[in-house]
Amino acid sequence: MDANMITPFVNAIQNVFSTMFQLPVEIGEPRLKTNRKATHDVSGIIGVSGVMTGTIVLSMPLEAAGSIITLFTGEEFEAESDDFADAVGELVNMISGNAKAEFQRKGVSISCPSVVIGADHTIAVQSGTPCVLIPCSTDCGEVVLEVALREAEAEVSTSAAA
Repeated sequence: MDANMITPFVNAIQNVFSTMFQLPVEIGEPRLKTNRKATHDVSGIIGVSGVMTGTIVLSMPLEAAGSIITLFTGEEFEAESDDFADAVGELVNMISGNAKAEFQRKGVSISCPSVVIGADHTIAVQSGTPCVLIPCSTDCGEVVLEVALREAEAEVSTSAAA
């Protein structure tokens, strides 16, 4: 995966966390993810389509998610509540949207977020798509961005094939 695909996400998480929560983010060394197991208990997932395809996952321990959501909303929510999941979804949406704005090309769309809460869940990515883990440290705890993107395969139009 091209580093130019990762840099917008590093910038986005730092920008969103510092602007929205006044929460500095220290970025660790990115590395390839080698399994499908979620990094932590809470995962906000966004699909990417268009000239790039793949998924963006924001994964964090339940306790860190609770602290960050409290900073975000000003309220505490139980992990089982719809508001908790909505806040996690909005968080990954803001990061993904911020990163999308940095891409120099048009034709990239992001989906509505999905949220999975629970220990030992798995997240499947498209086969052949590398997934880069970007570990982040905050005062609320560890947060990990998982970026699994690739260039979309060129579609052959019916007229070109004829």
